[in-house]
Amino acid sequence: MSSPAAATIPTPTLDSHSPALLQSITSHGGYAFTRMATLAAAGDQRAAEAACEMAWEQLHSGPWHSVLPVWRDAYSMACLHVAKFHFSNGEFRDALRSLDLGIIMGGPLLRKDLDSAIEVVSAAKSRQYRNGVADDNKGRENVGARLLVPPLEFDKSEALRILPIRSLSSKIVAKRSILSLEAFLCEFFLSGSPVIITDCMAHWPATTRWNDMDYLRRVAGDRTVPVEVGKNYLCSDWKQELITFSEFLERVQSNACRSKGPTYLAQHQLFDQINDLRKDISIPEYCYAGGGELRSLNAWFGPAGTVTPLHHDPHHNILAQVVGKKYVRLYSASCSEDLYPYSETMLHNSSQVDLDNIDEVEFPKARDLDFIDCILEEGEMLYIPPKWWHYVRSLTTSFSVSFWWSSDSGSSVSV
Repeated sequence: MSSPAAATIPTPTLDSHSPALLQSITSHGGYAFTRMATLAAAGDQRAAEAACEMAWEQLHSGPWHSVLPVWRDAYSMACLHVAKFHFSNGEFRDALRSLDLGIIMGGPLLRKDLDSAIEVVSAAKSRQYRNGVADDNKGRENVGARLLVPPLEFDKSEALRILPIRSLSSKIVAKRSILSLEAFLCEFFLSGSPVIITDCMAHWPATTRWNDMDYLRRVAGDRTVPVEVGKNYLCSDWKQELITFSEFLERVQSNACRSKGPTYLAQHQLFDQINDLRKDISIPEYCYAGGGELRSLNAWFGPAGTVTPLHHDPHHNILAQVVGKKYVRLYSASCSEDLYPYSETMLHNSSQVDLDNIDEVEFPKARDLDFIDCILEEGEMLYIPPKWWHYVRSLTTSFSVSFWWSSDSGSSVSV
């Protein structure tokens, strides 16, 4: 099936790199893919879809780290071809899904084309909506509560019933208001001490916009995102899914799939994917402490009950709480041996200790270890130094941002 010539998505990088990329794919055995991609470029939509399926199979042929980079770029190429056909047919949501999959699963070669294509498709969809064409999100503003987290009184005693033993009974994380960069450096950064910084996010549009369900649906509703389903990544029934942001919001509101555990958008580079949300936040000046370089900017968004098990990260971390509340427990790096880290390379920064149900026979040293903890409130930032162990539980629906930075050249990898 040939696509109309009226509407098109410019893909300058694809156009210039296509011959070399196809040659590379062919050299790695992708003869069938190359034929389908060539037919797709000539106007065959079914061939584009077939090429997409072929590349998808290659991405799932084994462990992710073993996938050849050329097949990730091949998948981006196929997604662009498929998106072009959807766009020319006026199927803007389908086009956005193809482009998002190309961003999430594809390689870096065609990333500029994917990003610019999303801008083109989003602009066309907005024009369509303004012209009165039916929209799946239209009328939803009156469904359920407008606020993501309504202003309910927080019951600390109720929270204590679900938190790990000894929570909020020992040392609380230090809290400072509008901490200067100099004071942060001298009092906390150099000594490697956690601190909560208050009154430093009021200028972020996110502080109001991200608690507005209508806003989130409007700027991100049709976008596809990776989510985790299950208590946490150490559970046997834990899995990952690709769903639209609107479907994710519906699950968060209803806390659907409760039998399988909550749905969590965790450690995803959402702000590289959805620029409108990126514009709602600013990089804290603290992230430049020590001549640092920002390594990663991640979103953590889910309902009450989502848990990040006890682990540590290799970089400095500012955890900014934009919507809702979280409980955070921190153990010094000096406690590492007594927290029984996994011996496996992939999990070496994760503890075997389940703080929600400590096995005192298997892990006798863990129960009485010193720690500091806190309830991180909306509008607060928590500085977590490198190698500090931390456990995090959402007490309400929660939307947080983590800023990881480092002054070295190490990679920013967390489990």
